[in-house]
Amino acid sequence: MNLQVTTEDREGWTVLFVSGEVDFAVVPELGENVRRAVAQGRHHLILELTDVVFCDSTGIGALVGARRLLRSCSGQLRLVMPPNKEHHVNRVFTALGLRRLFDVHPTLGEALADGPGDRQVEAITA
Repeated sequence: MNLQVTTEDREGWTVLFVSGEVDFAVVPELGENVRRAVAQGRHHLILELTDVVFCDSTGIGALVGARRLLRSCSGQLRLVMPPNKEHHVNRVFTALGLRRLFDVHPTLGEALADGPGDRQVEAITA
């Protein structure tokens, strides 16, 4: 399954709907979508990951890189993934303890509920 990314602006946020597999073959495409949005002045991003069926270590690295990029320009990154233990990305995030690094929401509606700047995730240096 190939990576698909579509972008929409909603309620002060730029939402990147990501679906398919996020692995070493497509990580550059995902990163380019994030960098393009930031270069266009969109510093409040939501990555909607509900339809991601697989994410390898390079995909996790891309998400951490997106977080760093947004923090470097005083922006915000929110992730949407269902709390379902069967959701692949959720399982990986839980196993690696990454949920504390990200502002994770179970639905897009909940991610949009707080406006940009309303919540910040603690700064953790790695």
